[in-house]
Amino acid sequence: MLPELKSVTVDGRAVAYRDAGAGPPALLLHGIGSGSASWEGQFDGLGGALRVVAWDAPGYGGSDPLTDETPAAADYARAARGLLDGLDIAAVHLVGHSLGSVIASSFCARYPDRLLSVTLADATPGYGKADDEQRVVRRDARIRAIRELGPSGMAENRSKQVLSPDASPEAHSRVKTVMSALRVDGYCQAARMLHAADAYDDLATIAAPAQVMCGGADTVTPEALNRRIAEAIPGASYRTLDGLGHASYVENPAVFNAALLDFIAGQT
Repeated sequence: MLPELKSVTVDGRAVAYRDAGAGPPALLLHGIGSGSASWEGQFDGLGGALRVVAWDAPGYGGSDPLTDETPAAADYARAARGLLDGLDIAAVHLVGHSLGSVIASSFCARYPDRLLSVTLADATPGYGKADDEQRVVRRDARIRAIRELGPSGMAENRSKQVLSPDASPEAHSRVKTVMSALRVDGYCQAARMLHAADAYDDLATIAAPAQVMCGGADTVTPEALNRRIAEAIPGASYRTLDGLGHASYVENPAVFNAALLDFIAGQT
């Protein structure tokens, strides 16, 4: 069951979140086509061991967009820090999925004292190192898709790509429902950030216990990329989530949750 959506004010803007469970706090950062409602399987499966907080990134769900139309990952990281301040949370087990891994990497580099551990799932460093023409073409294609098709139309086209061929109807429904609720303004801001970002410098600074895990059937940010990301983080471990697609935590929450809890238990 999803907790109700609440919000705190950060730098004069609302940041929305869901919060449930008891134990050490974990902050969950969703991907570009998602939102706080995508983490229902984590609220259900982790709440007995962790205090689970999932945000709507700026411009998503109940959160106000950032003021800069072309924000940097650091702007999102600052909003995440403000959320923790508003909830009086000193340090967290940080979990970033896809776009959320770029934000998490920036958060780690800037606020290392706020970390208990970090997990990057189905991660990406962003596309800042890509050829300029390719980077711009991909960015503009993302923005054009949501503007021309709308969130629901984009969800029809995109939702299957983030799941494995074996994903359940329930997983498809969850991904499609959450993606259909996207806001155009927030998605476009995030797309500009993602296609300008290069997280490798931030990854190299991470000193907290870290793991990277990726679905073995992820074709969006495949294992080869995720292994390179893990190698860029000093001392990080790597784990394959067998048979799962890009939205691994939605496709099989039990497997994802077990891997996360196993890692966290190893740090305590």
